[in-house]
Amino acid sequence: MPNTDVRAAGMADRDLVVRLAFGSMAAHTLRAAIRLRVVELVGDTPRRAADVAADAGTEAQPMTRLLRALTGLGLLREHAPDTFTVTPAGALLDPGRPDSLTSFVGMFTEPAIVRAWEHLDDSVRTGDVAFDTLFGTDFFSHLAQHPELSAGFNAAMSQAVAETAAVLPYAFDFGRFTTVTDVGGGDGTLLAGVLAAHPGLNGVVFDTARGLAEAPTTTARHGVSDRCSLIAGDFFRSVPGGSDLYLMKSVLHDWTDDQAVTILSHCREVLPPGGLVLIVEPVLPEVVDTTADVDVLDGGITYLSDLNMLVNVGGRERTRKDFEELCHRAGLSLTSVTPLAEAAPFSLIEVVAG
Repeated sequence: MPNTDVRAAGMADRDLVVRLAFGSMAAHTLRAAIRLRVVELVGDTPRRAADVAADAGTEAQPMTRLLRALTGLGLLREHAPDTFTVTPAGALLDPGRPDSLTSFVGMFTEPAIVRAWEHLDDSVRTGDVAFDTLFGTDFFSHLAQHPELSAGFNAAMSQAVAETAAVLPYAFDFGRFTTVTDVGGGDGTLLAGVLAAHPGLNGVVFDTARGLAEAPTTTARHGVSDRCSLIAGDFFRSVPGGSDLYLMKSVLHDWTDDQAVTILSHCREVLPPGGLVLIVEPVLPEVVDTTADVDVLDGGITYLSDLNMLVNVGGRERTRKDFEELCHRAGLSLTSVTPLAEAAPFSLIEVVAG
């Protein structure tokens, strides 16, 4: 390789490391934009930074600097000096949009969550959950003690599941079942999408009373309230019977292996002959794939999620072999894993009685 090529490769490597080092700053820039209602104030037509600052109650020069940083991140566009519009990506920070990601961004830049990340090295050394050490309780108990944070978490999870809710109803044969229970289904966004697409199907959203707080509104908005029951409970104690399909999205990764086996075992206890457990989670490859032509940050998100489980809740992302082991311990058998291409990185994991 000529020296110029070696230097270019070296610069690219340096650029990557610098970009990663600035990652937390980019995240906090998004958080500031949401808290200052930047996207709402800029709106659909070009606006001067001074006008946005006046509406936001900030100084003009710092606001201009924030707007230019958001422009550099691809969320705004500067048409003329100090005059900005919102890009399609930036519009996702408008809380008024049905596809908004404001709650999602807010939760993942929440100081309580970010603080645990400051102790990632400690969690790697010990295997302990940094959040529990810092706050003297586990993450979900902390949510229960802070209603506003709990509401924000529920909203974030609803926004996070929206893409899957649009894809899943058409990616799996729900027509061969009569009733589906969404275990840990939160506000019902995922199940409501499934029921709306399959009028012959009935459903149950099963979660804690706190998790179900917005479920009546969600099911009513989708017009499925008459076919969807809401049952409060604890999946560490039991799972309601009466369904031939049990659905779980982004539930098992929150928990340790032993806890995940407990949840799966309770599903096994109520699974009828011919019934199925459908798990929707990322499935890590046995070896990290860096050959795909994607941005490094995109490719690493699932692994960052895995570390987030480590520092904040004690769970983990898993490989197919990991899921097979969990299912075997719960008396179940994994029969197939199908990538959910339009809602990457999620896969459909089909599980039957073992």
